[in-house]
Amino acid sequence: MPSIAVKLYSVFFKFLLKHRLQNRIQTHVDESSNPYGVTTRPEESVSAANPSFTDGIATKDIHIDPSTALSVRIFLPESSLSPPEPKSKPGSSQQDESDSLNHRRNSYPNVGAPTNDSRRSSLEGSNLRSDNNVYRGYSPLPQNCRRLPIMLQFHGGGWVSGSNDSVANDIFCRRIAKLCDVIIVAVGYRLAPENKYPAAFEDGLKVLYWLAKQANLAECSKSMGSGALGVGAEFTKTQVQRHLVDAFGASMVEPWLAAHGDPSRCVLLGMSCGANIADYVARKAVKAGRLLDPVKVVAQVLMYPFFTGNVPTRSEINLANSYFYDKSMCLLAWKLFFPEEEFSLDHPAANPLVPDRGPPLKFMPPTLTVVAEHDWMRDRAIAYSEALRKVNVDAPVLEYKDAVHEFASLDMLLNTPQAQACAEDIAIWVKKYISLRGHEFSY
Repeated sequence: MPSIAVKLYSVFFKFLLKHRLQNRIQTHVDESSNPYGVTTRPEESVSAANPSFTDGIATKDIHIDPSTALSVRIFLPESSLSPPEPKSKPGSSQQDESDSLNHRRNSYPNVGAPTNDSRRSSLEGSNLRSDNNVYRGYSPLPQNCRRLPIMLQFHGGGWVSGSNDSVANDIFCRRIAKLCDVIIVAVGYRLAPENKYPAAFEDGLKVLYWLAKQANLAECSKSMGSGALGVGAEFTKTQVQRHLVDAFGASMVEPWLAAHGDPSRCVLLGMSCGANIADYVARKAVKAGRLLDPVKVVAQVLMYPFFTGNVPTRSEINLANSYFYDKSMCLLAWKLFFPEEEFSLDHPAANPLVPDRGPPLKFMPPTLTVVAEHDWMRDRAIAYSEALRKVNVDAPVLEYKDAVHEFASLDMLLNTPQAQACAEDIAIWVKKYISLRGHEFSY
C-alpha cells in the first residue's frame, strides 16, 4: 500500500483539484473570447528556462504558433557537444555496447556531466560555443557535434492544468533527457476549458509537423549556403541563394535542433492525458507516412494513460475512489475537455479500443505502457497494450506495485525510488529503438 504521507497528500490534492474543477465548470467560458488559449495556470509553480548547462542540461522556450499560445521547451543534454560516436569496430560485441550504456545509465545523475577542458579544446575553431557556460549553438561544424534522437513529451494534468515549464515537468524532462541521451521537446499545449477538444490534440500534431519543417529548413539552409563560390554570374547566384536563406530560412531555423537533432529517431512520451495526445500523434504520423520526412516516429511511451470507456473495467469498478485522480474527478475533467455535444467516454480520444479509430493497430510504433497498481485507469491501458501485442507490435507493460497515478511525475513523488526506477526502465527500453546501428542496447 502507498505510504501514510502519500495517502495524506492524496486527500489534500483531491480536495484542491475538486475545488478547481468545480470552479471552472461553474465559470462560463466563451471560447470565442479567448482563441489564443492558455498553457499554464496561475497556481502552477514554473521553472524558468536556462540556456546554461545546469546539471548537464540547457533549456530554452520557443513560441511556435503566432495565432495560439502553443509553445515548446527544448532540453539539450551537454553530451551533444561531444564529438560524434565512432562507428562500431568489426568484431565488437553487442555485449560491449550494452555494458557501456549500462555504465552510463548506472552513473546517473552524472550522465551528461559538464564537458571537460580537453573536450572543449577540441571544439575550438568551430562555431559551436559555450561562452560563460551559455550554449549558443549556431551552425556548428558537423564533425564536431553529435546528433541525438528527439523525444516529444506531453505533460499530464487532466486537460485543465499542468504545463511544460512546471517545476515537476522540468525535473522529469531533465532526468529522461540524461538517462536516454535525447533532446526533449516538451509541448505546452492549450488547456481546457478555454480550448476544448481537439485543441490539445491538434497542438501535439502541429509540433510534430513543426519538427519536420525545422529539419527541412536546416537541410535547405545547409545545402544552399555551403555551395562553392564561382566567379562572375556564379558568384552573384550564390549571393542570391544566401540572401534567400537568410531572409526565409536562417531566421526560422531552430539552431539547437538543426545542430544536434536527429528527427529520424523520434520518440513520443506522454503522461496521463499527455499519453492520449502521444497516441493520437502516433496514429496521425502513421497516416502521414512520408509526408513527415525526415521525421520518423520509432517508438512511443504511454505513462499511466488517461483512457476510459462507457463499459467499466475491473479496475474502474474496484479502484474508482483511488488516490489523487479518482473516477469522479476524471469525469469532471472530461466534461471540461469535450464540447457538450461530443461528450462520450467512448470517444476515440478517450477509449483507445473503439472500432474504426484508425489506423490498423498493426501499423502502430512500438509502444511501452507504464501503469500503477492503484490507478483506476490501469486495466484499459493494459487492454490496449494487449491489443497491440496481438498484431505483433512490441508493446510491453511495466506495472509498478504500490504505485499511484502519476507516481513518476507528480511533484512530491519525483524523488521516490519508484520514480527513479521508472525513468531508468523507460531509458532501457527506449534505447532499443534510438541507438545507432552497431550501438544497439538490449536487455
